Parts: sequence; C-alpha cells; structure tokens
Amino acid sequence: MPEDSSSNAALPRLRIDRVAKRFGPTVALDGVSLEVAAGEVHALIGENGAGKSTLMKVLSGAHRPDGGSLTLDGRPFEPSDPLHARNSGVAMIYQELNLSPDLSVEENILLGREPAVLGWINRGERRRLAKRALEEIGQAQMSLDAPIHSLTIAQQQLVEIARALVGEPRVLIMDEPTSSLTRVDTENLFGVIERMSQRGVSVIYISHFLEECQRVASRYTVLRDGESVGTGAMVEASLEQIIQLMVGREIDEIYPRTSRSAGESVLELSSVAGLAKPSCVNLTLHAGEILGVFGLVGAGRSETLRAVFGLDRLANGSVSVFSQEATHSTPAKCLANGVGLLSENRKEEGLLLNRSIADNLTLTRLDPVSRLGLVSDAAQVAASEKWMAKLDVKASGAAQPVGELSGGNQQKIALGRLLHHDARILLLDEPTRGIDVGSKAQIYRLMNELAGQGKAVVFVSSYLPELLGVCDRIGVMCRGELSEVRPIAYWSEQEIIRTAIGQAEPREVAA
Repeated sequence: MPEDSSSNAALPRLRIDRVAKRFGPTVALDGVSLEVAAGEVHALIGENGAGKSTLMKVLSGAHRPDGGSLTLDGRPFEPSDPLHARNSGVAMIYQELNLSPDLSVEENILLGREPAVLGWINRGERRRLAKRALEEIGQAQMSLDAPIHSLTIAQQQLVEIARALVGEPRVLIMDEPTSSLTRVDTENLFGVIERMSQRGVSVIYISHFLEECQRVASRYTVLRDGESVGTGAMVEASLEQIIQLMVGREIDEIYPRTSRSAGESVLELSSVAGLAKPSCVNLTLHAGEILGVFGLVGAGRSETLRAVFGLDRLANGSVSVFSQEATHSTPAKCLANGVGLLSENRKEEGLLLNRSIADNLTLTRLDPVSRLGLVSDAAQVAASEKWMAKLDVKASGAAQPVGELSGGNQQKIALGRLLHHDARILLLDEPTRGIDVGSKAQIYRLMNELAGQGKAVVFVSSYLPELLGVCDRIGVMCRGELSEVRPIAYWSEQEIIRTAIGQAEPREVAA
C-alpha cells in the first residue's frame, strides 16, 4: 500500500531515539535522542568527550549502536559502513581531514563515487562534478589538478566540504567545518548551508563557536556525558543558558585577566623573512605578557612561529632569544633554551598518535622521570597524571594511546607537553582550535597564570574575541608582514580586519 504523503510530510527527516554506545567499560552514548526536520539546520553542542563525535560516527556508519534506533524519512536507518550511509543520503564532514594527500583535488572530491561507463571512469563527467562542487562553495578558482598535499589546511578543509556535497545528500553532518577557514570562506560556507537548507537538505552543525551556531541553526541539542540534556529553538536560548547546559555549571569568567606588568625583553625579531613567508616581521616579546597575532589564512602567522622555532630557514633578518643570537637555531636548541611551540597541525606535527599520553607529555624532557638514564614508568605516569588533572583531560589513564582521545583532549596533551617542559617562551599556534567553551576557559586561565609567573606567550588565533579578551598586545599580519604591535586598547575588531586585508588607516599610538 502506498504511504500517505501527508503523514510523510509530518515525519522528521532524521530521528535518533535513545541511541547507546559503549567501548568496553566506557559509556560514550547513554540514550541520546533528537529529531531533525527536512531543511532544518540543527546545532549539536557539547564539550569534548560529551559524545558528539561518537554519535556522528553512528549516523555515518563508522560505528554500530549498542541500543536505540535511527530512522531516515520514516524508514529504519541501519548503516553498515560509511559508504552505505552516504549512498543512503547521509554525508559526513569530519573535523580531522580524511583526504588522500597524493591524489588531486578532483580525484579526492569524487573518491568512491567516480562516474563510470562500462566499468571505465568517465573523466570528463568527474571533472564536471568536481568543478560544480567547488563552485557551490565559492572556490571555482581552486585548481582541480593540484595534489592535496600542496594545499593549506584551510584549502583541504574546503575540499572536504566539496566532497560531501557530491551526490546531493539528504542529511549533511558538519563537524567543526570552519575551524581552519577565513572569515570570507566561513561566510561562503554559511551561504552554502542556507542554499542547501532551502533545497530541503537537513544539516547537523557541530561547532565550538557558539556564535556560529546561533547564526546558522534554528534548533539545538546539547550533549553532556553521553546524554542529551537540552534541546529547543535557538532564538529562545541565550549563550549563558547553552554554556550552563554544556558544562553543568556556570562559568564565571571566560576571559580572566589579572593585573600584571611586562618585564624584560625575551624574544626579538628584526626584519625576519622566510624563504616564502613571512616577508618582514619585527616584534619584541616581554616576560609576563601575552602577545596576540591575527591574520587571514596564508598571511604568514604559522610560518613566523616555525622560523622562530628553527623549523623553517630564514632568508633574512635575525632572531634573538634571551638576548642571545638564535637566527640559525634548531628545534632541539630552542627547546633547550626554554622555547616551546604548539603546532596548529597537532595530528601530523604535534603528537605521536600511536604512543601513550605519558610518552607524549614527557617526551621532550625526560630528566625528571628518569633514574640513572632509564625512564621510570612510575615517575612518568605520576608526572603525566599531574598535567592531565590540571588540564582536565578525559582519558582512561596515562597509558591510553593519544590517537584514541577526542580532538580537544589531544590538543590539551600537546599543550601539556610544553608545561612539562617548563618552557619560558610559549609559541601557541591556534591552541583553542577544536576545544569546547569550558576547555577554552581553562586554557585562557592557564595562559593568564603563565604570564603572571613571568612567562611570555605568543598567541596566534583566527578568533578575534579571544585575542581581544586574553592578550596584552596584538599585531596583525597581512601578506607576510606584521603590523605595528599595539596594546589592545588601540584595537577594535573592525580595525583588526581592515589591517588584515590591507585596508588599515594610519593611527597614532601613545608611547
């Protein structure tokens, strides 16, 4: 008997009913329920470890639930694997990129969904589909032939988004889709989401940027400790209410700032230029201050930190650390001199994913956990547990492989290693990327404590509210050059953006 279309219209596009998932003794999901209507943008919000990623992996076929049920347009939905889910109309954009680095942009966009005739790939049709997907997200200028490894992290994120649009999904799951995007690319993505919503595509939007969730979503669901603890219309909820649902408590102050004064100069860059970027950077960092650096993707922020840390060669200029020449230093020498770098690319540069938490935390400074040249397992675990407690790392123990942790907890481990190393100068490149609001507040407090102890912090971020809320001074990079570094009182969000796009007007700054 044909189904009644009027009753079908009232059905939610996606229904998640009391879904549960365990990993051994760990309960990842404990009866999660939510509904998403056709054409609805639904924000899924929660701290790291709340169960968001596990739930999305259940929806995308990567995990089988232990209990509960899923329905898609009123029919049972039991994806056996990600390809099954995608062929059923559920596409997923993961926070951690899943691209083949040696294949081209075109090949990655259609990977697994190549158009074929009699078993042969139709290259002309593949190219047309890939080009259309890029055009839909405002990236028509991106080369289809460029290998993925030649692209920036932000460009790779855009390729991941374009790939998810192929096949016209009924449900599109976006996990932190703007974490590596510029403001322009983010606005383009919001336009894509709006167009897809108007076409009836349901979007589940996961982001730690709550302002983004308010901007794009009509409804929200909050997860905490594997349970759905609140849902409703976004226009009826305040940020404070959502945050309290997330953390189960009130956060008194997101951006703490204690009274402190800058000390002696500890890092000086004079006309620093790299082989590609930066082109000219001058700055002086003082003990006891947090110096923020803003810039659009490709402006040269990360390259500047890499040059200071000895990862990239200098083409010109000089670097001085604690009044000692360090222009041609190496990472090993920088670490020995008390300089630590937190890379923006934790997955490939910041962590050993197959090694334990204890190994990752203590790797660069083994002396405190060694006896007669041999590492003491007990001392290593004790030191690791101290930092895990301070950073509120959610893990089964210090022996757990880092690769098994959520992205936010991995970021905490990468930061914890600098704390264990007792670095006096911390070069932090996007330290809060992929971190929930509660954990962000922890990291802001930690940075404030470190500056209060006389340590110096360079804080690179794409998120202006945190730079203005945490830093003492800010410099802005544009096309490889760093602007004059000013106290935050001399900056506004609008002026920072104008400077980042090369449209700043001269301004007199008091000495």
